[in-house]
Amino acid sequence: MVNRVCISINNRCNLNCKYCHFHEKKDAVKAHEMNVFAILDNIMDHITINNIHVFKIGFVGNGEPLLEYGTLKEYISYISEYLADGRIAAYSVTNGLLADESMLEFFKEHKVDLGFSIDGISSIHDMYRCNTHTKVMEKIKLYQKVNGRYPSMNCTVGKEILENEDEIISFFRQFDTRVTFSRMIGKYGITLDEFNGFLKKAASLLNVRTGGYDCTMYGGLCGAGMNNFFYSNGRIYFCGNCVDLPALGESSMPVSELEKISLAFDRTRCYKETICV
Repeated sequence: MVNRVCISINNRCNLNCKYCHFHEKKDAVKAHEMNVFAILDNIMDHITINNIHVFKIGFVGNGEPLLEYGTLKEYISYISEYLADGRIAAYSVTNGLLADESMLEFFKEHKVDLGFSIDGISSIHDMYRCNTHTKVMEKIKLYQKVNGRYPSMNCTVGKEILENEDEIISFFRQFDTRVTFSRMIGKYGITLDEFNGFLKKAASLLNVRTGGYDCTMYGGLCGAGMNNFFYSNGRIYFCGNCVDLPALGESSMPVSELEKISLAFDRTRCYKETICV
């Protein structure tokens, strides 16, 4: 049963992070109009028809979502009834630079989880993420002030983090929050085995997102063709890593049509990497 999707609401960012794998897909990531409200209508119909307890929506994708904060507010308000009663669990991930108190209050009011991307210690974060560690930490502290707790955090794991794993784990322990470690892919990527070795150690000491049919990039099983569908530029793809592959259809496709897709492969491996060896 499809019970989670990601919706990419833009293709632009206010940073130019060295490892961003969307840079390598820029020829495939071309802007087309996409009716996000129609997508949300399809999802709400799917929830009702199938009596789904919780459907997860990530407003994440090819760019920095807070650059489109006005439209993101509209999308969140549109599904506010489902958010209020827990039938939809929504989240987004930001580089943090644009976050302000009013935004954080809005996300808090509507029960939307806003995660912050931070690659642990400043020397590694700044090397890849445009010398923004100090600014991101300021916004993380602002989030803690508004919410009374630290936000969930996202850390991209490359070779430098593997070489400094104890220091990285120690950095995140201070916050007592859930951390999503994602495997760096593309030009600067590490292998799945290297990533899983790091993740095993981190999960023994931190609250780490792992398991289930989701994505090998985050330590789970590959959910391609099950519940890892990605809406972008008016199309639907198996996942964000597959935007340079043929689309599955138009973004207006009913979720029931996605239920008909069947893929057979080793789900401990990434589908994209399985077919593109």
